[in-house]
Amino acid sequence: MLSPLSLLELNQQIQQALDSHLAPSYWVIAEIGEIRDSPRGHAYLELVEKSEQQILAKIKANIWSYTYRGIASRFTHITGQPLKSGMKVLAQVGVQFHEVYGLSLNIKDIDPNFTLGEKARKRQETIDQLNKEGLMNLNKQFLLPKVPQRVAVISSPSAAGFGDFTNQVDHNREGYKVHWKLFSATLQGDQAANSIINAINEVEEKLQEHSFDLLVIIRGGGAQLDLDCFDDYNLARAIANTTLPVVTGIGHERDESIADMVAHSKMKTPTAVAEFILSGFRDFEDQIEGRLKQLERHAAYQLQKEDRRINNTEHLLKNIFLSQVNREKERTVRSQYNILSRSGQLIKLKANQLDHLDENFKKLIRSIVLQEKQKLERLNKDLNRLDPMTFFQKGYTRSEINGKPLKQVAISAGDILTTYTSKEVITSTVNSIHKNEQ
Repeated sequence: MLSPLSLLELNQQIQQALDSHLAPSYWVIAEIGEIRDSPRGHAYLELVEKSEQQILAKIKANIWSYTYRGIASRFTHITGQPLKSGMKVLAQVGVQFHEVYGLSLNIKDIDPNFTLGEKARKRQETIDQLNKEGLMNLNKQFLLPKVPQRVAVISSPSAAGFGDFTNQVDHNREGYKVHWKLFSATLQGDQAANSIINAINEVEEKLQEHSFDLLVIIRGGGAQLDLDCFDDYNLARAIANTTLPVVTGIGHERDESIADMVAHSKMKTPTAVAEFILSGFRDFEDQIEGRLKQLERHAAYQLQKEDRRINNTEHLLKNIFLSQVNREKERTVRSQYNILSRSGQLIKLKANQLDHLDENFKKLIRSIVLQEKQKLERLNKDLNRLDPMTFFQKGYTRSEINGKPLKQVAISAGDILTTYTSKEVITSTVNSIHKNEQ
């Protein structure tokens, strides 16, 4: 039996065996399971290797303060973000064994380009998975509302971009009213993706209550740090499966995030999102103005058409009246001639009778002329009564819906009513209808 060793002696032999059989350093691929800074500037890590979320290997590691300062600075400069848990890294390590603290790795360097490549690979895997599941264009199938008046906003209330958005929509120069409601979320850090997903779920829960037209996710400004959440698969899935069209305005300078890709529409900044919403109001207003101009042109055409018809009717009536008068005059002249011709031979013999007949004839002529004048006066009065301007001058008006008199159409609330006076054409909207009990 070998002589027993103290624990210190055994640990010293382990240390000597490792020093004599292992290389000074190795390049190792691992995931940072945990990282924390010490008051002295050192970094203490836990490196892990996983397979489908199951941990296959785990070891403690450290980066001494002098080395850590240089590694952290270079890594942040190249990747745009600091070292943090969940990252997969390629690290140059030395194996060390301490009699008290046990086995650990001393990290001498970290290759930031490997992390960039790994990050790009994971991003592409997420995109491929979303395409495979048919989620990439799912939200784009929604039709944007013509006038998005009720907007659910997911943002941080302290984000500068949120202030830019609300200032733009609340103080737009046209005076459009946008009713927005904030659903607060964390927009950076490890919990950002879950926070935004929770906000999306809250919007869905309150959709019936608020009848939202649109969902916007805005961040705005800042560096590229802590924006990985917008490439998160679960967040992208939540955006794709919303029942509202989603507009993003994350406001970063890099290429579009996966959240941008699955959203219905993406804008560069929260201000651009606000302008996008307001442009819907402007487009709708332009359409309304175009329709009003069409109605005005149609009404003017109908008025001209009716005016020509009235003028033609008036001209026709005058011609009929004049023709009737002329016929009566001709008949009278012919009758007078015949009477004079026939009575010429009897003038001398029947002077008294002729005088009597002449007087009766004159009375008859006067009576006929008087009757014809009265007819003409009645016809002229009728003509004046038929003239729409007579009614307009008395204060009456004429109202139509779609060019038809009110008695010819079924009137409903919301109908556009066109009213004609002697000097104006008035367009109004029917608010309510009540039966006239008189």
